[in-house]
Amino acid sequence: MLTHLSITNYALITHASVNFSNNLTIITGETGAGKSILLDALSLVLGKRADLSVLRNSNEKCIIEAQFSLKSYNLESFFTALELDYEEDTIIRREILPTGKSRAFVNDAPTTLQNLQQLSTVLIDIHTQHQTQDLFNEKYQLQLVDVFAENGSLLKDYQKQYQIFKKQQSDLKLLKEKQLLIAKEQDYNAFLLDELLQANLKAGEQEELESQFEILSNVEKVGSFLEQTNALLTNEDLGVSKQLYEVKLQMQRLAQISGAYESLYQRIESSFIEIEDIADEVQNAMQQLVADPHQLEILNQKLQQIYQLQKKHHVSTIEELLHIQNELSEKVAGLETIDDEIVQLENLLIVTEKELNSLANKLHEKRTAVLTNLERNISQLIAPLGMPNAQFKIELVATENFSTNGKNEVNWLFSANKGMQFGLLKKTASGGELSRIMLAVKSILASKSNLPTIIFDEIDTGVSGDVADKMGNIMKDMGNYMQIFAITHLPQVASKGKQHFKVSKYDNDEATTSTIQLLTNEERIHEIAQMLSGNKITEAALQHAKQLLN
Repeated sequence: MLTHLSITNYALITHASVNFSNNLTIITGETGAGKSILLDALSLVLGKRADLSVLRNSNEKCIIEAQFSLKSYNLESFFTALELDYEEDTIIRREILPTGKSRAFVNDAPTTLQNLQQLSTVLIDIHTQHQTQDLFNEKYQLQLVDVFAENGSLLKDYQKQYQIFKKQQSDLKLLKEKQLLIAKEQDYNAFLLDELLQANLKAGEQEELESQFEILSNVEKVGSFLEQTNALLTNEDLGVSKQLYEVKLQMQRLAQISGAYESLYQRIESSFIEIEDIADEVQNAMQQLVADPHQLEILNQKLQQIYQLQKKHHVSTIEELLHIQNELSEKVAGLETIDDEIVQLENLLIVTEKELNSLANKLHEKRTAVLTNLERNISQLIAPLGMPNAQFKIELVATENFSTNGKNEVNWLFSANKGMQFGLLKKTASGGELSRIMLAVKSILASKSNLPTIIFDEIDTGVSGDVADKMGNIMKDMGNYMQIFAITHLPQVASKGKQHFKVSKYDNDEATTSTIQLLTNEERIHEIAQMLSGNKITEAALQHAKQLLN
């Protein structure tokens, strides 16, 4: 529950520091005194976005700090999921800097607004007047049924399975779109692949073919060059081989005289062997060189095929063509793979849908089982609130399609008086009736939920007298389950609180300032008397105030 709220440099508040207790806390004050500022400040702590307009002094930062006692609410796992440090007395701080930047802290550790917003769902329900319209919302109506049926755990299981189901549906849709796209390209890809396979390409082949083609294209020149080279190497009188042989003999004789020439001799010997080997290869090349127009044509055709494929696929090497060939092979084989994947996912989706249907049916059964009790409880609670003949009927309709909350649609029907037919709540209930119905609903949920705190912002608008007294009693009873705050203008409601704060506004020559003060018993009598009789407090009003407080 909320145990402390500190506000500095926010709107009309210079500084305020307030401690709160459990049960029912009352907040009163004249219209415009600043009661809504407290709610706005608390909303900032719980993740509402802010701007520089909230700064009372634009040169100083605004600090809002709220302390919550969480010992009895089992929120450790929730904090862990948000990667926040859990403390039994948790402090949330929000700072708005003069630059416009905002900072948030949980137990002095920096955090995000998103985390604050997540925390707000388990810490406080701030009910403002316009939120009464939530009763018209089908999703909210179904949530109320689920809380009354204690479907929290079952609903989480369903929603987890629902997310899996939607993900599988999305994956299946993408696979089928991919399948359609591949099918459209299949014939063309198969043609391109067959064209490359027919070419029977091999890495490094192009360079070898081009070399052979150049030789056969210039066979006469190559033969002439080889003959001349052979003559220069092997001529009996002047050939390189003959001359080098003579050199080798001379060096051999020198090496025999002195070891100093052995190294030179060995080098000449190696050169002679190399020249002899070259001469043999030249002779072999001459013997193998044959003009072959047919082979030349084959080489030319093969090279032209390679060049055409390279041009077609915008590449310059056979290695790149082979890479494209592999990609086309995967695409052509991919259709069969996708077919298998689709079948597997469809089978998985059938299993998931079956499990989801089972959970949805359990939700429907548990919801149906509590409808009569929920209708009766609401009717009984609003009967003393000036609606003795009001009746509720909640229709739960099974649907074919899954939604985030199951396979149900819900209609809340209402009849305010005897003999009146049931109609949709949003069409048959007045504004004052809706406020009383909402209070009854919140009262029922208070006994079912583990929410620490509810704040009612003038939920009693439009009622008075005995009805206001009964609404005050309902809020007082709710305080036995949780911490309740009631911002009110009604003395009957104000008298029910365990503690009572008054928000006041005063002016000086420089500015307007709002303050919040915890009232003593005497001050409380005076405040309620003023609410009864106005600015001129009569003795009768004072006596009436004492009676209300007693």
